[in-house]
Amino acid sequence: MSDLFDFDTPIDRCNTGSVKWDRYKDTDVLPLWVADTDFTTAPVIQQALAERVSHGVFGYSNVPPRLPELIVERMQRLYQWEIKCQWIVWLPCVVSGLNIACRSMADESPSVAVPSVLYPYFDEAIRQAGQRAENIPLELRDSRWVVDPNWLSSDLDDQCRLMLFCNPQNPGGSVYRREELLQLAEIARHRDLVLVSDEIHCDLLMEPGLEHIPIASLNPDIERRSITLMSTSKCFNIAGLNCAYAIIPDQALRRKFLNQKAGIVPYNNLLGLVATQAAYESGDEWLDQMRDYLRGNRDYLMGEISQIKGLKIDSAEATYLAWIDVSGLMLSDPPAFFEAAGVGLSAGKDYGDDRFMRLNFGCTRALLEEAVSRIRKAVNQYWVNQSG
Repeated sequence: MSDLFDFDTPIDRCNTGSVKWDRYKDTDVLPLWVADTDFTTAPVIQQALAERVSHGVFGYSNVPPRLPELIVERMQRLYQWEIKCQWIVWLPCVVSGLNIACRSMADESPSVAVPSVLYPYFDEAIRQAGQRAENIPLELRDSRWVVDPNWLSSDLDDQCRLMLFCNPQNPGGSVYRREELLQLAEIARHRDLVLVSDEIHCDLLMEPGLEHIPIASLNPDIERRSITLMSTSKCFNIAGLNCAYAIIPDQALRRKFLNQKAGIVPYNNLLGLVATQAAYESGDEWLDQMRDYLRGNRDYLMGEISQIKGLKIDSAEATYLAWIDVSGLMLSDPPAFFEAAGVGLSAGKDYGDDRFMRLNFGCTRALLEEAVSRIRKAVNQYWVNQSG
């Protein structure tokens, strides 16, 4: 495979309404926080969008008939999971899917099992549905953050009938192995849980040889009690086009989900549908090369951060998000420290653990190198001040 695509040329995102870049507008702070990348999307997606825009009419639009078929084909080809078109429920984003799932189960499940460290919209969805969170402890196994199945099987509230899950894990970047997923599936069966699995980063595996396994694909029992959430938004950097979907095999569970969706969730964004179809039809070569670039960024970042006193980093098996332990610096306000250094990271406390900061390495190598240089300089000065 030749290197056809350019990920090194910086794209100026200032004055484009970018949530990521506007946070530090008119300051000398590099934004490495919210999970979108700084890369232009695949040329095939850009071309498909340009052709659709040239039509000039943007009325209410149905899902293109070919798109559900592409998803069915993709699930079979990549994950050996046989699904049906009618199992697919369209959404503007995965976060809305989390909220709808919680509300659809609120009467049956006053409490919801959720990993103790996870991106904030999980807890927000539980709160908005009037439920309470049952936090499943995460444990570090061989430098991988995974849920503690022993706690889940023994300490879970008997009123809990819903579990929220994230694979690959965000922010830890762990890819769950088949035996780990089978253990969780058995607990879900024994506890009679519905399992909502956010798999939005499924095509962003950084570690060669690993495979993404949708938990719903393991066996018929876990399939019928699962809601799987997916989107092209992270993998192809088209989050602003608002297009995602849930795969819900069980008809009764799907009906409850649709009932909560009705009247609240609008039609999908027309251009989001166009972009998603183009991505699944012809975007894989671009995706492969972006993964290679991100892997290089990850390896560079790990090598550099591991040499900075007071910082620890474990390998991100997936995603373009690094989960950095900054507890060795004993900072009272970690986000402010790194912002003062000129680097804007995501605060670990927002994800459930204030010992950490999350860094988005989905950017040009040059920008990442500058960020690392700023971090190193700030930390070195910190230790000078401590010794003085």
